[in-house]
Amino acid sequence: MNAAVLGLIGIIAFLLAYRLYAKYIAEKVFKLSEIEELTPAHTQRDGIDYIPTGKNILVGHHFSSIAGAAPIVGPAVAAIWGWLPALLWIIFGVIFMGACHDFGALFISMKHKGNSIAFVAEKLLGKRVQTLFLIIIFFLVWMVIAVFALVIANLFIQFPAAVIPVNFEIFIALAMGYFINKKGGSLTLPSILAQATLLIMIVLGTKYPISLAGFFGEHELMAWIVFLLIYSFIASILPVWALLQPRDYINSHQLTVGLTLMILGLFITRPEVVAPMTNFSAEGAPDWFPYLFITIACGAISGFHGLVSSGTTSKQVATWKDAKPIGYGSMLGEGLLALLATLAVTAGFSSTAQWHSHYANWNAANGLSAKISAFVLGAGKFVAGLGIPEDVSQTVIAVLIISFAATSLDTACRIQRYIIAEFGAALKVKTLENRYVGSSIAVGSAFLLMLTNKGGKGGLYLWPLFGATNQMLAGLTLILITVYMLRNKMNHIPFMVPAAFVILITSLGLSMNIKLYVSAQNWFLTTIGVILFISQIWVIAEAIIGVRNAKKIA
Repeated sequence: MNAAVLGLIGIIAFLLAYRLYAKYIAEKVFKLSEIEELTPAHTQRDGIDYIPTGKNILVGHHFSSIAGAAPIVGPAVAAIWGWLPALLWIIFGVIFMGACHDFGALFISMKHKGNSIAFVAEKLLGKRVQTLFLIIIFFLVWMVIAVFALVIANLFIQFPAAVIPVNFEIFIALAMGYFINKKGGSLTLPSILAQATLLIMIVLGTKYPISLAGFFGEHELMAWIVFLLIYSFIASILPVWALLQPRDYINSHQLTVGLTLMILGLFITRPEVVAPMTNFSAEGAPDWFPYLFITIACGAISGFHGLVSSGTTSKQVATWKDAKPIGYGSMLGEGLLALLATLAVTAGFSSTAQWHSHYANWNAANGLSAKISAFVLGAGKFVAGLGIPEDVSQTVIAVLIISFAATSLDTACRIQRYIIAEFGAALKVKTLENRYVGSSIAVGSAFLLMLTNKGGKGGLYLWPLFGATNQMLAGLTLILITVYMLRNKMNHIPFMVPAAFVILITSLGLSMNIKLYVSAQNWFLTTIGVILFISQIWVIAEAIIGVRNAKKIA
């Protein structure tokens, strides 16, 4: 099978979905054009978190925040089961589940003054459910901060050519944020200059790679981790217009350029897929059902996206009609990234034998380094097909991955600050609502987790639970949206059906994981897994009661 044909099928499917299904959800289900009230960005405006933002900037901010390394890592692992299951789940999962989830989370958060999903849970299902949501969300974001900081630090070491361009982005973003928000400047010229400068920095970084090994020796990894956490703390307390928005806006253009180069390279080189169509008997791999749907999370549907939609984005949407391209459209963009990631790791190898060597068994495919390197090498070959030197091509892809992992990292810190503030409000501890205190706890708790394993790798202890926890939150968020729709006599089917499917695969996956942890006598992961499973069942029970009550009201 030719990879270009598969890519074209996916692109056409996403375009049709935005033209037809997104329009149906926006106009017939949410009826955005009929809403006359102002958005929370106007009614709650504070200049720090709540600020009306232009659609183009916010699409870039939201897209960059959700499109971290996960839509690359997930498909790179799931490719061990073959290319067909991965592509089908990405395409259908994004269109009918992931994009609806993100759009719905954004909508109901905006209907609740831009507050988080946990706040919405309290309003719809009660205080107990809010507490359970806060616990699940804190645990999930805790893992994201700890692991993404580690992943980015490792990538800086693996691809030192990316150090200059990625870090120079910070200074470009700060200047751009000041110019636009304080001077009232136009977006056009700064955007062009930002991209041109980054391209120069990519070439410069390729020529002059930077390593901290000469300064920190064997502690290089920890040095990068500390730097990244300090950056994340600062980014999470600054007004969103100062760093997060412009950086994410720049990253969205960077991703557009990167995706365009990959797509053009794919259609020019037209490589054959060397991976098998299905490979369900891969050595050491768990059953494809339900693990495929947990492994490819952010590339199809992700609970973390609901946190971004209700945590940061809902506080910035200027008009109700903007929710469609931001909520639904951005997820299609992430689906495209996941699609290209799948093709890169199934058609980017020189031969079938080379692919089988890389994916010889589950442990080989499941390593973080193996996942990232497979994508960088495969996608780099696509870009090199345009005549760009292969070392520069690989730097382009490495910068792409690191930049988007960094946006997920700083957004996660900001979301964790909001969650800690909600804990403070629930417990009546005013200090926790302070943004400096909240950000300190968010960063500090992640750092303590990282220190539980040599070299800052403590987050990897919990990472096996990430996929199931992430999908659990997505399923519970879809249930909340369903309850809201029922109570307001709106069409709930587009959310209830995905909710049932996601809850099913999450329950199966989590229960199977717990069984494995018990067999391995890993009591730490067993305990955490049981707590999460009980929390999920509890929320589902509360939601069933809520749905029944909602039906009575309807």
